[in-house]
Amino acid sequence: MDRFQAMETYVRVIEAGSFRMAAETMHALPSTVTRTIKELEAHLGIRLLNRTTRALSVTDAGLRYYDSCKAILRDVQAAEGATALQTGILRGNIRISATPSLAKGFIIPALWRFAERHPGIDLDFDLSDATLDVIQRGIDCAIRTGVLPPSRLIARQIGSFQWYVCGSPGYFERHGTPCDLDALRLHRAVGYVNSQTGRSMAWSFLEGGDTKRIDMIEHVRVNDTDAYVCACTAGLGLIRVASYMVHGLLAEGRLVRVLGDIDTPREPISIVYPQSRHLSPAIRAFIDWCIDRIGKEAQHW
Repeated sequence: MDRFQAMETYVRVIEAGSFRMAAETMHALPSTVTRTIKELEAHLGIRLLNRTTRALSVTDAGLRYYDSCKAILRDVQAAEGATALQTGILRGNIRISATPSLAKGFIIPALWRFAERHPGIDLDFDLSDATLDVIQRGIDCAIRTGVLPPSRLIARQIGSFQWYVCGSPGYFERHGTPCDLDALRLHRAVGYVNSQTGRSMAWSFLEGGDTKRIDMIEHVRVNDTDAYVCACTAGLGLIRVASYMVHGLLAEGRLVRVLGDIDTPREPISIVYPQSRHLSPAIRAFIDWCIDRIGKEAQHW
C-alpha cells in the first residue's frame, strides 16, 4: 500500500462525503477507493469511517487522522512548491469548474498560451451550468458569475457583465420589436430552467430605481445555456442573457439587442478557491492567468 496515496484518498473521501464522489473526483473506480480505505484502516489498526447504506460518518480517531493527513499534505505541497519556484518549472494537476459558455468562449481557446508556458501542469475542467460544491467535489478553483453567497471560499472578482435582451432578426420580423417593458410582456421567450429550483428564471429590470419582475410567455424551455442561445438564434423567442455569451453573435448580426436603454447593473465574474495557507504555485499560476485573460476580455462585454 502506498501510504501517501492512501492519505490523499482518505482526505478526498472525507471532503467528498462518499466513496463514489471521491472516486469521481480522482477518476478512479469506487471499488478502488473502498479497497484503499480498508487497507489503510487495517494498516492503522483503527476504524476511520462508519459506513451505512445511506450515510458515511467519521469516527473520532478518523477525524484526528484526517487533521494529521491534511497537515502532512499541506507540508508536501509547500515543499513541492518551493522546489518548483527554484527550478522555474511548475507541475501539478488542477481541477477547474466553470460554465460551458465561459470555458468554450474565452478560456479554452486561449489555453494554449498557458500550456506553452507551463507544460508540466495538467488541467481537468468540470463544465456545468449548475453550481458545484468546490470543496466536496475536490475542485481547486471555480469561475462563478453573479453575486456570490457567503461561503468559506476565497473570491476574487476578475470582471463583470450586463444582462441583454436579445432576439433573432427573423423573430423581430414576425413579431415586432418591444419598445418598453409593458410591450415586452406580450412577447414570447425561451425559458431557462434553474437547475436548483427546477423553474424558469424570472426576468428582472431596474426602472426608475425600482425592480420590476416580468413573467414571460414561454413555449420552449431548456436547462443548458448553449441550447438557450441556440433557441434564440433559431427564432423561437427572446432571451435575457449574459453579455459575454452573445457579443460575437451581436457583432455578426445573428442576434439583435433590444431595450438597451433600460438600466441593467453589471454583475460580477469571480474566481473562487478554498482557503489554504499553502496555495500551490501551479494553482496560483492558473488563477493569475485566468484573471489576466478574462479581465482583458471583460472590458469589451
